[in-house]
Amino acid sequence: MTNISPPEATRILDIATGYMASQQLFQASRIGLFAAVANGADTTVAIAAECGVSERIARILADAMAAKGLLSRTDGRYSVAPDAAAYLVGPSSAIDLAPFLTFLGEISYPHWLQFAHTVDTTEPGDLQMDDARWATFMDGVMTYNALHAQEFARSVDLSSARRALDFGGLSAGFAIEVMRRSPELRTTFLYAPGFDGGVAEAIEAAGLTDRTTVENGDTATATPEGEYDLILANHVIHRFGAEENARIFRNLRGAAAAGATLTVLDFFLDDDDEQRALDAVHAGEYLVIDGTVVYPEAEVRGWLADAGWEVREKIALAGSPRVLIATAV
Repeated sequence: MTNISPPEATRILDIATGYMASQQLFQASRIGLFAAVANGADTTVAIAAECGVSERIARILADAMAAKGLLSRTDGRYSVAPDAAAYLVGPSSAIDLAPFLTFLGEISYPHWLQFAHTVDTTEPGDLQMDDARWATFMDGVMTYNALHAQEFARSVDLSSARRALDFGGLSAGFAIEVMRRSPELRTTFLYAPGFDGGVAEAIEAAGLTDRTTVENGDTATATPEGEYDLILANHVIHRFGAEENARIFRNLRGAAAAGATLTVLDFFLDDDDEQRALDAVHAGEYLVIDGTVVYPEAEVRGWLADAGWEVREKIALAGSPRVLIATAV
């Protein structure tokens, strides 16, 4: 009889203990560990002094971040890895992800402790939000959206567009990043009431007021007027039901010139042999946080086809959602 050894359990344990690493990342960010190392505090003694923690904590956090590749350690001295230098060292970062990590640690992670209830009932947990928690929530979400917008603009070529509609999203950053790369592009922002103020502030801060128009409209029912050659429907569909989304795409087709491009950025469940992990994990996050939906990609493609859009490409953005790119037919 042949003894067959069971496979290793490494993958299971990596998943099961993942929260340990994430909690240490949140705390390393909170105390400014990455900024301290980037500024020359490259030993546990120096990190402890710079961050105001014990040497024991400095060693635990620095070693954990080195084990995960965000720091390097050579002869007891630490240095910051390129991705950490880009996103975790504070104001000098390309995008400072600290607000997003704070959101994950203070809002998302505690909320996941209610996930058993969600599994048993398909109901979201209780956010128990006050003004301070809402501020943390929105600061984190908008920071994550800034990363999405960065990856969107450098991965999706929209340079031929001249008249764009940014419709019903959560952040003006997507259109702003595209406009920065396309000096001739003019954009109408049609956002739900309550979002238009933040949109106008973002446009002004970007110095793009002279090429933009900001309008109000209910995202689920608005019927935009015009013939746009580019329509952005980014971070829209997870917030609405199936019938609402089908109507949204029909209404957008009515505002599109023949051959216009539509971008649909969101997380998707797919039918590929290997599901993209980021999307699948966010399906749980969206549900437990507020009951919103990560839809199957096939369902989204069905809405698009029925509304007169033909999907021509799918792009996975690094560390961000995917984008379906469709043409008005």
